[in-house]
Amino acid sequence: MKIEKTSSRIKGLGLCSGGLDSILSALLLQHQGIDVTWICLETPFFSSESAQKASIQTGIPLITLDITDEYMEMMKNPKAGFGKNMNPCMDCHALMFSKAGEILKDKGFHFLFSGEVLGQRPKSQNKNSLRYVEKNSGFNGQILRPLCAKLLPETLVEQKGLVDRKKLLDISGRSRKIQMQLAKDFGIKEYPSPAGGCLLTDKIFSKRLKDLMTVQKVFDKRELYFLKHGRHFRLDLKTKVIAGRSKDDNKHLLKYLNKDKDILLKHAKLPGPDVILTGRFTQKNIQTAAMICAGYTKSNPEETVDIRVIKKEKGNILCVKTIKAVEFKNLMI
Repeated sequence: MKIEKTSSRIKGLGLCSGGLDSILSALLLQHQGIDVTWICLETPFFSSESAQKASIQTGIPLITLDITDEYMEMMKNPKAGFGKNMNPCMDCHALMFSKAGEILKDKGFHFLFSGEVLGQRPKSQNKNSLRYVEKNSGFNGQILRPLCAKLLPETLVEQKGLVDRKKLLDISGRSRKIQMQLAKDFGIKEYPSPAGGCLLTDKIFSKRLKDLMTVQKVFDKRELYFLKHGRHFRLDLKTKVIAGRSKDDNKHLLKYLNKDKDILLKHAKLPGPDVILTGRFTQKNIQTAAMICAGYTKSNPEETVDIRVIKKEKGNILCVKTIKAVEFKNLMI
């Protein structure tokens, strides 16, 4: 497709998840001669990995910004509430546009845009929810949705002639046929499936996060990353045990281990999980964590085994009786 040239380059800043809709919305504007840049907002619940791949594939510049602190503050009481799980989709999108708007002001962009499609997600992408996001972002009239713009009221962006509304689209619904054809037209061969990469829509992850926020209440940012991996056990209001399910799980858990704040446990002789104890290091809690560790190895029930307990890089051996893992089910989150 031929890119039109303008005498004065208009600059658009778009939210990018890395999905096909994000890619197409940017390319549609780029082929109007608009200078497009992406921004991807990161938290422990969604990363910029797909956005980075999209940036490499298209050559569109990408800004990444960690908004965990602001996001967790919003999560305490989202105005529009949560979805089926711990997903505050409408307030999430409003916050993202608000943070992108700060970059817009700082870097001299003319408007914001996204790849949202009307009706693609019935609850978060209907006319009322899109309007809610715009009003609560602080950038009323400055948010363009190129893929479904013709189905929405004309924005200030279009009224000012920054974007040609006639060359925007009127896509709606969950079908992907139009987007897939556009991908072929633009030469886009690789893009992720539309399943979504937000962990807040996952039932088990949401249950763990809710426990952290409502039971434990005070926690470190790294504990949010723990929620993605392993089996989680609640010992008391301040204490958790996390046991890796696999070598890959162990690897990720160790990445966020704080050697000054956590205790690491592992079987002294047999392969098994890396187990992390966070919170209160009472002898009872350490004993329970060691027994959970033993329960997920191939040690025989009732067998006494040695568990290595490592605190601040100093280790000692704790002997515990092996109990079947099912016995700890009542502690599992």
